[in-house]
Amino acid sequence: MTAAVSAVRKPVTLHRLREMHAQGDKITMLTAYDATFARLVDEAGVDCILVGDSLGMIVQGHGSTIPVSLEDMVYHTRCVARGNRSAWIVGDLPFGSYQESREEALRACVALMQAGAHMVKLEGGGWTAETVHFLTERGVPVCAHLGLTPQSVHALGGYRIQGRDEAGAATLRKHATELAQAGAAMMVLELMPSAVAAQVQADNPGMMTIGIGAGSQTAGQVLVLHDMLNITRGKLPRFVRNFAAEGGSADDAIRRYVAAVKDGSFPDEAVHAY
Repeated sequence: MTAAVSAVRKPVTLHRLREMHAQGDKITMLTAYDATFARLVDEAGVDCILVGDSLGMIVQGHGSTIPVSLEDMVYHTRCVARGNRSAWIVGDLPFGSYQESREEALRACVALMQAGAHMVKLEGGGWTAETVHFLTERGVPVCAHLGLTPQSVHALGGYRIQGRDEAGAATLRKHATELAQAGAAMMVLELMPSAVAAQVQADNPGMMTIGIGAGSQTAGQVLVLHDMLNITRGKLPRFVRNFAAEGGSADDAIRRYVAAVKDGSFPDEAVHAY
């Protein structure tokens, strides 16, 4: 897809994403935190832009996502919305913006959606199902997030693979089904064995699972833009592929990412999966 074609493509909607999923067309997602990268990602044909609270680490220099505020997320979502033309924008609800009450969560969703998000993402299972139901009943599209949930990194004992044992896998599957039944249309599955992610998708065929370190059997994939462009310093997770290493511009690298997800060559189970 050329820049000229992608610039005039029809806006990606939730209905279109569901059609893609039903047809077996892999969904592509990348993070962006500003207007310039949002425009680049959109014109390269990425289906969804995630304004992730990972900006706390990537942009703000924190050691985790926990310090990110709702005001931070609103600001960056607004920037991304200005640069984007067609992609579906998912905005993260930051730590502390939805844990206290369902009403608090709704107020945070209103702020993000008024800033330009089309969907909000929240982390965790169990207690979150009630919140998801409350939000979706009020017209808020919700993306859930299971597996490694960075806002709970201290409770999880660090950035560790989740669902390795039978009990952990069963809990993830249970929480995923509860969230799907509560109305979550999409779910990020992070850092879990491929077999577990595949089971979650099989259990909930109508829900779009988006993997990051969760193998190739999900409905789509997401990476942190700075990681796949090899801008992030330090050791990167196993599930990251350096698309910039193949030469060319950042624009070229993003297009290669889109093509690799769409044709199934990324992620490679032998290289990027657990």
